[in-house]
Amino acid sequence: MAEQDTPTRITRRDFAKTGAVVGLGTLLPATANGWFQETTKSRGRVRYAIVGVGGRSQMYQKAINETFAQDAELVACCDTNAGRLNLAKQAAVAAGRPAPALYAAADFDRMVAEAKPAFVIVTTPCGTHHTYTCRAMELGAGVISEKAMTVDAEQTQRVVDTQRRTGRACRIMFNYRYSPPRTQVKDLLMSGVIGDVLSVDFHWMLNTSHGTDYFRRWHSYKRMSGGLMVHKATHHFDLVNWWLSSNPVSVYANGKREFYTPAMAKRLGLAGPHERCRTCPERQACGFELDIEKNANLKKLYLDNEQYDGYFRDRCVFRPDIEIEDTMNVIVTYDNHVTLSYSLNAFNAWEGYVIVFNGTKGRIEHKVEEQVSTSGDGSVPGAIKGDGTYIRIYPLRQPAYEVKVWTGEGGHGGGDDVMLKELFSPERVADKYLRAADQRAGSYSALVGIAANRCFTTGQPVEIASLVKNIGLPDYPAVPGHDQPVPMPKKG
Repeated sequence: MAEQDTPTRITRRDFAKTGAVVGLGTLLPATANGWFQETTKSRGRVRYAIVGVGGRSQMYQKAINETFAQDAELVACCDTNAGRLNLAKQAAVAAGRPAPALYAAADFDRMVAEAKPAFVIVTTPCGTHHTYTCRAMELGAGVISEKAMTVDAEQTQRVVDTQRRTGRACRIMFNYRYSPPRTQVKDLLMSGVIGDVLSVDFHWMLNTSHGTDYFRRWHSYKRMSGGLMVHKATHHFDLVNWWLSSNPVSVYANGKREFYTPAMAKRLGLAGPHERCRTCPERQACGFELDIEKNANLKKLYLDNEQYDGYFRDRCVFRPDIEIEDTMNVIVTYDNHVTLSYSLNAFNAWEGYVIVFNGTKGRIEHKVEEQVSTSGDGSVPGAIKGDGTYIRIYPLRQPAYEVKVWTGEGGHGGGDDVMLKELFSPERVADKYLRAADQRAGSYSALVGIAANRCFTTGQPVEIASLVKNIGLPDYPAVPGHDQPVPMPKKG
C-alpha cells in the first residue's frame, strides 16, 4: 500500500508570494514542504550546477537531464577529475540535453559567476561539503547538499553562520524521510497510537557487501567522512530526530574497529593486507575482493579515470591506515526527555535495521531488510526486501497486530523518487510530515555523530550545545507530548 495523504497543491509562484518567512536570519519556507524555486513560467528551466560528479551525483544528473528536463537544466559541473567531468557531459548529451560547462574544482568561483546557477548541488566527499556549501551561498546561489552536511563541529558552525549571514537557501537531502515505510512510522507516531514516546531502541546492520565498501573508499578516512557515525548514521539520527520531532541534547558513545583490520586478514588465512584488489596477489582467495573491471559502471567512473587523480576505488579493506570504526554503540538524550539506544555494526550477515518505540500506550516494532548493493555499481541503493519488512503495534494489555506496510519503488526504500519529485517538480505538494530539511536538521543529525566521535576519543559524554551555537529549531510536525492525559489500561 502506498503512502496515504490528501495533497494540497501550490505552485512555485504561490510559494514565492505567500510562503516565505524570514526568522533568525534564515530564509525558510512557511512549511518544510515549500521550496525555494522561481516559477518556470517566469524564469524558464531552473538552473543547477553540480560539484562532485562521482557515483552519488548520477541520481541528480538523471533527474535533471531526463525525469524533470522540462523544468530543470544542468548548466555546469565541477570536479577534481577531468575524466568524470567528461562522463557527466556525455550523459547530458545522450539524454538530448545541452552539454553542461565543465570546470576544475579550483575554478568553482568562476563556475558560479559564469554559469549563474540558481542552485549548486553538492555531492563531493563529506569532508568538503562545507567548503562548497558556504562558498555557493556567499556567491549568491542556493545549495542542495547531500548528507552528511558536515563532519565536524567547526564545519557545522561555519555553515550555520554563513546561511544566517547570506540568507540563502540551504537544503540537506535526507531521502530516508521520504521512504514510504519510514513515513508510515512517522504517521503512526503522529496519530498517537502508542501515546507519547519515552524510549527508542535502534539497531542498524551493514552487511559484508555494502558495509565492507565503506572501508575501500575515501569514507575510510575520518577527516573525509566523519566515519560511519557521521557519513552513514546521519541518516539514522535524522530519522530519529524527525520521528520524535525533537532535538538531541547529549551523547555518550563507544566505538572500535575489530573486523576490518590486518589481524582479521590473518585470521581469514590471508598473508596481506595489500594495497588494492586489482593488484592483490591473493585476490582469488579473498572473499572481499571487488573486481571493478567486471562492473561497467564502476569501471567507467573510477578505473578508467584513475589517471586524473590517482583514486583507487578498490583498496584493501584490511589495510592498516583505515581510520574509522566498524562497531559503534550510542546513547542519546533528547530535549523531550526521550532516550535513544543505538548501535551500528558494519560486518553483519544481513543489511537493514530493527527499531522499537516504547510509548505510554504501547509499542511499535519496525524491521526493514535491504537488498545487497555496492555504491556506484548501477544497482538500486537501499532497496527493500518485502519479505523482511514489517510494522507491528503492541497496545498495552491488548493483542498485538501487524499493519500493512506502505511501499514504494526505487532507491532507498522508494524515498529517492519521492524526494526528487518534491525537489525538482514545479508543483508543490503540501506535506503534513514536513520531510524537507535544511541546515538546522542537517546540523543536529551530523552533530550526534560528531559528538559520538568525540566520545570515542575522550570517553566522556558530550553536550550538543557545547559544539555549535545558534542552530535554530528545525521544522517538525506535532507529536503527542508528555503533558497529555493517558487512558488507564485494562486490568491485567
